Amino acid sequence: HVLRFLSWSCCLPVPSERLFVEMADVMAAEGWRDAGYEFVCIDDCWMAPTRDEHGRLQADPKRFPSGIRKLADYVHSKGLKLGIYSDVGNKTCAGFPGSYNHYDLDAQTFASWGVDLLKFDGCNSDTLELLAEGYRRMSLALNKTGRSIVYSCEWPFYLRPVQQPNYTEIKQYCNHWRNFFDVYDSWRSIKSILDWTALHQDSIVKIAGPGGWNDPDMASIFVFLSQLVIGNFGLSWDQAVTQMAMWAIMAAPLFMSNDLRHISPEAKWLLQNKEVIAINQDPLGKQGYQITKDKNFELWERPLSGQAYAVAVLNQQEIGGPQNFTFSLTFLGNGLACNPACFVRQILPASRDWGVYSWVSSLNVEVNPTGTVLLKV
Repeated sequence: HVLRFLSWSCCLPVPSERLFVEMADVMAAEGWRDAGYEFVCIDDCWMAPTRDEHGRLQADPKRFPSGIRKLADYVHSKGLKLGIYSDVGNKTCAGFPGSYNHYDLDAQTFASWGVDLLKFDGCNSDTLELLAEGYRRMSLALNKTGRSIVYSCEWPFYLRPVQQPNYTEIKQYCNHWRNFFDVYDSWRSIKSILDWTALHQDSIVKIAGPGGWNDPDMASIFVFLSQLVIGNFGLSWDQAVTQMAMWAIMAAPLFMSNDLRHISPEAKWLLQNKEVIAINQDPLGKQGYQITKDKNFELWERPLSGQAYAVAVLNQQEIGGPQNFTFSLTFLGNGLACNPACFVRQILPASRDWGVYSWVSSLNVEVNPTGTVLLKV
């Protein structure tokens, strides 16, 4: 299954032991863990500026006075898991000690602390050869610890400006991998990720599946600017629905980067929506793709288990009112999704049954500007 996370990173508020304890408490008490959000993840800036006398990474003593081991124990006591951050180069993106030439030691350190996920960034690596070697070596080092640690890479993102990533090799070493720029709390950012994914779907969709997933974005070095920016300030309601629907279609790991202590009931309903999460987590593990684009409308589908399909109708227009898009059900699943008939249910923006349709029927969908209607067929 694609894993689901809450991720916090540098800047404001500065990451601290208290912050992660409070987030773990909220995740356990307010339904996030039960919805499937399993990990509390620390991003960059958790470290002390230097390694200890034995060469090991150490937490900043003022902000993490009890150390990462005790924080992991507390997170585990809440039925959750802890993720941490490091970098393949000699420094992290924010300038803290990186893992270059310390891969085995750092992997052993993380395992001894009880860490369950490593996000491994790609800043400050001198060459692409060293970058690739570092990602391979850390994967092997994590496996040697004997502890199950999810390995989150940014390998293809750093390769793409120079060469086409070898996704077959990357999947051999990584559990999920970042492809594109940081996602920001804005519609422009969400739209750019969707456009990039559609443009490159021929090379990335086929590699996704159990054990290895395309990640539209990992957490950036700014708080509130991670993968699911729902519940913050930059997206309208329709745009938040679009992000949740499309991340489910793309089989993307669901990282939240928001303050669960101060989230609106509407955002909580969307992020905890069981039907959307079930699509995201579908055990068949196939990533969805765009099947047609008509002016401002995009039609996407994702094959699901049980001969079902998730279907998203996205309206990219940014002005005006709702518009209608009509498409034939023969478009779906190479003509097989609704043959000879199918039941259609709307999941987002609100759930309701549409009923039974024949193979030759057409669906007429009304979609708000920058909104998405998510269906299950």
